[in-house]
Amino acid sequence: MPNPTSRLLFLVFIGWILSLSGCDSDQSADQALPQYADQAPESDKKIYTLGVHPLHNPKKLYSVFNPLAKYLSDQLEGVTIRVQASKDYPSYDQKLAERAFDLTLPNPYQTITHYQYGYQTLAQMGTNDNFRGIILVRKDSEIDQIDDLRGQKISYPAPTALAATMMPQYFLHQQGLDLKSDTTTLYVGSQESSIMNVYLKLTAAGATWPIPWYDLQKNQPNVAKALKIGWQTEPLPNNSFSYRTDTVKAAHAEKIQSLLTQLHTHERGQELLGLMNIQRVFPADNDTYEPIKRFMQTFRAEIGDNALLAESESSSNASEDAK
Repeated sequence: MPNPTSRLLFLVFIGWILSLSGCDSDQSADQALPQYADQAPESDKKIYTLGVHPLHNPKKLYSVFNPLAKYLSDQLEGVTIRVQASKDYPSYDQKLAERAFDLTLPNPYQTITHYQYGYQTLAQMGTNDNFRGIILVRKDSEIDQIDDLRGQKISYPAPTALAATMMPQYFLHQQGLDLKSDTTTLYVGSQESSIMNVYLKLTAAGATWPIPWYDLQKNQPNVAKALKIGWQTEPLPNNSFSYRTDTVKAAHAEKIQSLLTQLHTHERGQELLGLMNIQRVFPADNDTYEPIKRFMQTFRAEIGDNALLAESESSSNASEDAK
């Protein structure tokens, strides 16, 4: 007979996933884009595609960034900006390499890697303080010290998630854990899934970053109440907003930078910032992300290719909310 508690936890998890589920492919994600009746036909406008890295599942991501795209479109004469989600980090990374986006909102690691594809940074999305890794554990667990993680499973979103994966991994490495032999690494596909693995006791700890944790506390307080932050890392520069230099006009890039960095000065902008769980957008350029280059050099030298830490990037049944 199945354990009644396990069955209840499974049903709670499935209900939460169904409430969050977005698109199960890039094609269906594109079909979910809104149509604005008050806009001129797209054939009369310049279309810019904004690729946002998978910091949320696609449904949540669209609800956060479609309003920003519409606001920017309304302020740019003759331009429509369309948000495009990706089902997971590898898919987004591939699109960056294929130069599929005109505008991008990548994480800082993706920021420094996409310069080679012709992108330039124009803004930083939020303060550095919020760009840190956090490691969650259950309040009713016996995980109190780093050494308690020896022999345990730890969930992470994806190898290329900087704040939610690499920074926590480096923190644990600094604390004396051998990530290859002392812990079992599970890459589960999304921020929400990494958190839910801990809640469902599939892993002893789960790594994420503050924004999904804030969302969980707001939208799923009963789940959040069962968890606590065990440890957190030092911060690094936050996510960037970039543009592709050969498809976005310089005048448009300059205007977008101005619009983004002035959002905090008016009511509509403050609403958009609230959706993104940030207070400000700051002017930035490629040099802003030099600390990321230094971190990655150290990470690679001491840890190597973290994708090799796990046998599979879909090591748990709780990974389905990545879609």
